[in-house]
Amino acid sequence: MRPLLVATTSRHKLEEYRALLAGVPFELRSLAAAGIDEDVEETGATFEENARLKAERYCQLSGLLTLADDSGLEVDALGGEPGVHSKRWAGDVSDEHRNRLLLERLADVSHQQRTARYRCVIALAAPGRDTTTVGGACEGLIARHPRGSNGFGYDPLFYVPELNQTFGEAPPEVKNQISHRARAAAAARQVLLKL
Repeated sequence: MRPLLVATTSRHKLEEYRALLAGVPFELRSLAAAGIDEDVEETGATFEENARLKAERYCQLSGLLTLADDSGLEVDALGGEPGVHSKRWAGDVSDEHRNRLLLERLADVSHQQRTARYRCVIALAAPGRDTTTVGGACEGLIARHPRGSNGFGYDPLFYVPELNQTFGEAPPEVKNQISHRARAAAAARQVLLKL
């Protein structure tokens, strides 16, 4: 099978992609497995720009077909924040600290106005080819308290009405059917099957 470099240092994200792209004729490899320890700075103003930056740089470094994504949480009551800064929104701190900050910022916001979405853009870069991008989103609400221990990031606060639970409560196989990353990966799968 041909190698597909997945541009992440997150074990959780790599495991998600292995599940989401199961059956594609590629062997998914981590940056560490490819011997790459460079950290590409996400200087883009959009998820698409950041995904392209990472995919193209890691493709250049490795010579391999490379998948990179940028994703985050957009909260309507906060004007779309944390958005592209989701991971760095509160500085270099734990998920729990970021979640606490989000709850503090939304303390006076009513249930109906706590609308939010997870958004993901995937870029696929290959030597000698134009970079392709695809995206996906999942709509939800920000819960008043963290619920569940599955997932990572803002998952314990991201309540999905169609599931009647947060992503933190949802089993991975359920989350991987409807998440923003699942929807973007489904579109990426179609691109990969044509390569």
